[in-house]
Amino acid sequence: MDKTKILLAHGSGGRLTHDLISKYLVQSLSNPLLNKLDDAAIFKTGGNMAFTTDSYVVSPIFFPGGNIGKLAVCGTVNDLSVMGAVPKYLSLSFIIEEGLDITVLEKIIQSIAAAAKEAGVEIVTGDTKVVNIGKADKIFINTAGVGFIPEELDISGSNAQPGDAVIVSGTMGDHGIAIMAQREGLNFKIAVESDCAPLNGLIADMLKACPRIHVMRDPTRGGLATTLNEIAAQSQVGIELDEESIPVKPAVGGACDALGLDPLYVANEGKLIAILPEEFAPKVLSAMKAHPYGVDSAVIGRVTAKNPSRVSIRTPLGALRILDMQSGELLPRIC
Repeated sequence: MDKTKILLAHGSGGRLTHDLISKYLVQSLSNPLLNKLDDAAIFKTGGNMAFTTDSYVVSPIFFPGGNIGKLAVCGTVNDLSVMGAVPKYLSLSFIIEEGLDITVLEKIIQSIAAAAKEAGVEIVTGDTKVVNIGKADKIFINTAGVGFIPEELDISGSNAQPGDAVIVSGTMGDHGIAIMAQREGLNFKIAVESDCAPLNGLIADMLKACPRIHVMRDPTRGGLATTLNEIAAQSQVGIELDEESIPVKPAVGGACDALGLDPLYVANEGKLIAILPEEFAPKVLSAMKAHPYGVDSAVIGRVTAKNPSRVSIRTPLGALRILDMQSGELLPRIC
């Protein structure tokens, strides 16, 4: 028996399953709720609770700036955080292809543990399944997350109001270009890394500066343009952007030009959009720039009463063009 590979028996529920869980998962992710190894985690709660779930099938599973494990934690933490929730507990489920190197799984689990520690969340329950060779692509991860929302917060995609400022926390398109470069073997003069990061610390600082933030979203698949179109439709408002104000790294912009892509439609995994009363924008922007994950933050536009459900962008020449929602899949298996 090859002890360096994942075998079908690792998913059988028998000795090898228990060895895998105890040696790799529990040892790396240890906490009182997980260590009980019950069928569900039991914890006390009160007030408003946020609950989310997501699945991660990114290809390749390792990429500049992260891997599928870090991505799974950060993605779920961020989905909770942009609703104003304080992330607390995560579940973690693996679907592993038979033949995966144990060392690969170990590296992924170490990244999960590091990301969870940085975000201040605990992995409290999970599951492991192993499928035959060819029935998956190395490893898929499913997570669910629970967080708690202070009573006074009301953050929703339907809350944008005319006059609000639109802020982004940094450069657009880093994650998508990093994945594409790794997948296709592209070499750029300046390396592009994924922006994958947990944003709950940044968001906590933003809410201290302005508890009246109306909307927060993380512009993942479909990028900035698609996410803003979703918000405009939910709130029945128009959104007007200033193209020159939108931060894009030169390497990402150059790669997009070469590949015929628009960075405003390319995925991000460590950035957020915030929409809030304009009078609070300077204070919030200052708080964001003081955080490591917000140093490139910028006000990029305004919410208007004109053209409900539409997003438009003013070009450097002064022309105004419609920024439609993405149609189709720009780059599959991005997360």
